[in-house]
Formats: sequence, structure tokens, C-alpha cells
Amino acid sequence: MNAKKEKKNGFLKGAAWIAAGGFLAKVIGALYRIPLTNLIGGYGLGLYQMVYPVYCLLLTVSATGIPSSIAKLTAERLTKEQSDKPLFQTAMKLFLWIGLVGSLLMALFAPLLSKAQNSQQVVGGYYALAPSVFFVSAISVFRGWFQGRNHMFPTAASEVTEQAVKVGFGLLFAYLFRENVEKAVVFLLLSVSLSELVALLLMIFLFKRAPAPMQEKNNGGRVAMKDILRLSIPVTFSSILLPASALLDSVLAPRLLGVYATDPVTLYGLFAGGAVTIINLPVSICYGIAAASVPAVAAATERKTARKKVLRSLFTTIAVALPAALGLYFFAEPTAKIIFRSLKGEELQTLIKLVKIFSVSALTLSCVQTLSACLTAQGKPKFAALSMLIAVTVKTLVYVLLLQKPQISVFGLAYATNVCYLVAFLLDLLYNLSIRKAKTSAKAE
Repeated sequence: MNAKKEKKNGFLKGAAWIAAGGFLAKVIGALYRIPLTNLIGGYGLGLYQMVYPVYCLLLTVSATGIPSSIAKLTAERLTKEQSDKPLFQTAMKLFLWIGLVGSLLMALFAPLLSKAQNSQQVVGGYYALAPSVFFVSAISVFRGWFQGRNHMFPTAASEVTEQAVKVGFGLLFAYLFRENVEKAVVFLLLSVSLSELVALLLMIFLFKRAPAPMQEKNNGGRVAMKDILRLSIPVTFSSILLPASALLDSVLAPRLLGVYATDPVTLYGLFAGGAVTIINLPVSICYGIAAASVPAVAAATERKTARKKVLRSLFTTIAVALPAALGLYFFAEPTAKIIFRSLKGEELQTLIKLVKIFSVSALTLSCVQTLSACLTAQGKPKFAALSMLIAVTVKTLVYVLLLQKPQISVFGLAYATNVCYLVAFLLDLLYNLSIRKAKTSAKAE
């Protein structure tokens, strides 16, 4: 009984660490937008959001994709009383090479990306952001290794460090180059790469101080790269679909809005840099539950035990996310005014309406990330990837239709994204129910 209570407390403690770190990081990031918007304006924020989805893609891989798979594999080895050292060494070699290739590809395709977005001004931003791909790859392995050991503090500390360094350098650069918005945006993205470098140094420091688990009794043998990739590829694919979709949005949405709107970049910036930033605050808290679910569910030796842990994670997520979603809907106006004080008039009203429409996603997206993490822990990441692929496809089709209507305008993005998360949530939930039914039927036979 005490062991059961201890495990439950360990789950809640781990979730609390990452939730606190993620929330603090998001708060810092959200407050960062206040002086940043004052310094570079709506146009500068729009340019920043042209390149920023690429960073969000990298951050998602670092925070959920690779760490989830490494955490599962680590937890399984420790449950079998095997050393996790061979796993860590193989994973680090693999993802450092992947990160290096990713950095080179971003630099190589920077002109093409900026041309596709019809914004040649941001090509320098892609060059400035390119080194972060390499740093993020290394950070992701460290995070997964720590999470697999149920040590969530390093992940939380690295997330806060990333934001603090990014904000510090970002505001300095924005102030120094406030007279040249395009140059300021390039240096703002350079601050992102600097923040990832500092976060990586922190993870190396914490890794060297980490003790070996007491239960290790054997080496467990070498780990093949293909074994890591077999799990990591679908998990990473699932996690990058949303930021990849946001990158596509940054290309399509301004073009569609530009047919009838005089300020398409600003409208897109209000959604991607405003409403999304606000909605992500409660979602970041619930990510702690998702991250803590992976080692907890992966360590379960019986299907019944794993199912109970999945349901506990989902209900805990709902208990946190539902009040947050309702709060954002009813307090959208004061929230928008506090975080984006420089916005006035029509821009402010547009943001408030976007937040109201988008508030439901605080609940559905939180549930999606928890259910996806649980599927990964049970060795079913491919379905989570398939669910998200279907969801983002539906989202893209919906907003392509809606944004062509001037009376709907940018609000079509919010409606479409709500549909996206609802579809992903229902598919993941349906799959979990079908697994339960299948297992029950098999047992009855």
C-alpha cells in the first residue's frame, strides 16, 4: 500500500515539476510579448511569427517527440533492472548527427522558405535560428533520459532557462535595433539559438551530477539505433505535425488573408503570436501530466494497471484544463489587455475575439497531448501520429475555405484549429476505448 502511494506521489511530483517549469516558461514568454510588441510593433511581430513556427517545431521535438520515446525505453530498461547507459550513448550519437544535418538543411533552405512566405526580409532569421536545431537535438536526449528515470526537475529547469535567456537577449536586441525592425527580428531569432546553447550546458552539468539508479544489476546489452528510431520516428512525427502545420499556416494564411485584407501579416500575428500564446499557458501546465505519464504507464507490467494509469492521467488533465478553458473564455478581455498592453482599438478587439473562440482548445489540446503520451508509453505511437495527421489535414482544409470569406477573416484560423484538436482528441479516445474492448473480449474468450 505504501509502495502504491509512493508511486502515485512520484507521478504527481513529477507532473508538478514539469507543470511548474512549463507554466513559468510560458508566463515568461507571454510577458515577453508585452515589451517586445512595444518595441517592434504588430508588423515586427508578424515577421517574427513567420520564422518562429520553425522554432516551435524544434521545441516540440525537444519537449515531447524524442524525450517521450527515450523516456519509455529508459523506464523499461530500469524496470528490468538493466543499465540505461548503452541506451543513452546510442541515442546521443544518433540525434547529434540528426541535429547537425537539420541545422545544415535549415541554413541551406532559408532562401526558399523565405521566398515561399513572400518575405525575403526573414531569410537572415532562418540563418540565425539554424544552430538551435543541433542544440535542441542534444537537449531532447537529456530530457528523455531524465524523464525515464522519473527525474522531472532537469526538464523544468532547462525550459525556464531557455525562456529566461531568450527574453534577456531578445529584449536587449529589440531595444538596440528598434529603429530597424527587420534587423531586430533577425537578432531576436539569434537569441533563441543562444538560449538553447545555455540550456544544453545546463543539462550537461545536471547529467554529470546525476547518480546511477540503485536497481541496476546488469548492463542490458547494446542498443541498436534502429530500435530507437522504430519508436522515435512515429512519436516525433506525431509531435511535429502541429508545428509543421503552423509553418504551413504561416505560408498560406497571410496569402489568403491578403486577397481582401490590407494587413494580413498583422492579422496572422494576432492569431499565431497572440491567441496561441495565451491558450498555450494552461496547455503547458498539463504537459507535466503528459510527461509524467510516460514512465508511469511504460513501467506497468499489466494491461489493467496501465489502463488505470491512462485514465488517471486523462482525468487529472481534464480537472486542470477545463477550469482554465472556462477562465480564458470569460476573462479573455482582461487577459489580452494584461499580456498585450500595447494593442489598442481594432487589433485588441480582434485578439479578444480570437481568444474567446480559441479557448476550447485549452481543454482539447491538453487532453490530446496526454493521450498521445500514454499511447507512446504503451508502444502505440503510430496511431497518435495517424490521428494528428488526420486532424491537421482537416484543419488545413477548413481554414482554406473559411479564410476566403472576408466576413470570417482570421477567425477562420481559430475555428479550424478548434476542429483540429477536437478530431485528434476523439480519435485518440476512441482508440483507447477500442483497445480496452479488444483486450476484454480476448480475455472473455
